[in-house]
Amino acid sequence: MGPTVSLDAAVPTILADRLPDGAVRCNVCAHRCLVRPGRKGICRVRENRDGTLVSLAYGRVVAANLDPVEKKPLFHVDPGSRSWSIATPGCPFHCVFCQNWQIAQGPRLGLGLPISAMTPQEVLEDALACDADSISYTYVEPIVFLEFILDVGRLAHEAGLRNLLITDGYATPEAIELLAPVIDAANVDLKSFDDAFYRKLCGARLRPVLDGILAMRRAGIFLELTTLVIPGHNDSDAELRSLTRWIVEEVGPETPWHVSRFFPAFRMPDVPPTPLESLRRAAEIGREAGLAHVYVGNAPELEAEDTRCAGCGRVVIQRHGYRVRSLLADDGTCRDCGHRVAGLGMGRAVEAS
Repeated sequence: MGPTVSLDAAVPTILADRLPDGAVRCNVCAHRCLVRPGRKGICRVRENRDGTLVSLAYGRVVAANLDPVEKKPLFHVDPGSRSWSIATPGCPFHCVFCQNWQIAQGPRLGLGLPISAMTPQEVLEDALACDADSISYTYVEPIVFLEFILDVGRLAHEAGLRNLLITDGYATPEAIELLAPVIDAANVDLKSFDDAFYRKLCGARLRPVLDGILAMRRAGIFLELTTLVIPGHNDSDAELRSLTRWIVEEVGPETPWHVSRFFPAFRMPDVPPTPLESLRRAAEIGREAGLAHVYVGNAPELEAEDTRCAGCGRVVIQRHGYRVRSLLADDGTCRDCGHRVAGLGMGRAVEAS
């Protein structure tokens, strides 16, 4: 059932090592913060109270919405379905271009946020009441509410719902091992292929993200990857070639890659939106690298969100915004060549509008 939940609850965390001097090492994300008594980790929602690391995020739901699964974006998981999407405050990154900065950075910035105290059972009941097919942990870096994910996720599986993680990929191997039995699929933001980008713009590092992606793949979690293309920061042909070549060689050529258009946000108000030509070029680079499923998001005018069969190139799922029409056979294979399209629940794709 999980711990009792209230707005002032502080739930003891998992994956924390207590040290002789009263400090605690948090092993949930790759920062592995050393948290002194009375202090908080980088995420601002894990606090050392008298030598015990507690979560200030458990059950403190700050966002809950019914979204098309394509909005995550996940194009190869139950296409056309709906996902009950939740978040708590907090994030181990401090991306200067964050589009959900109010809730992700709220604890760091001292913002007052409208929070609802919810038990795992209440989250599940809300998802079932909306006829959702899955629960998504999203909007912020969800690893900050790891304990809540595990408790909600187990109930979701018992009820026949999938669990989806929309993540920056900064979970430790220990956290991924705990998540593996619960999480069915993840979309990982591979924000750049340059460590300096991560350090300067996100307050993080590249290598743990790559390691996290590979660990999730080995654990059997179905993966899709997203790169927000920011003009002048991560849009060079050389970087995009390196990034997409790594995906092909290390994750697999049928890994869906979403190229997403940047719009000014948070502390990047003066950077212009990504030119459409840059998005076209990024998608072309991905296909040249050998990626079978390349999508362009936040740019509907490019009409670059259909799924094509990796075997014969035929369009097998048509998308217009969040309207989805599947042309796949019931077993998830292409009707022309018989190739099985990578993903989960592809054969039971439903038409949605």
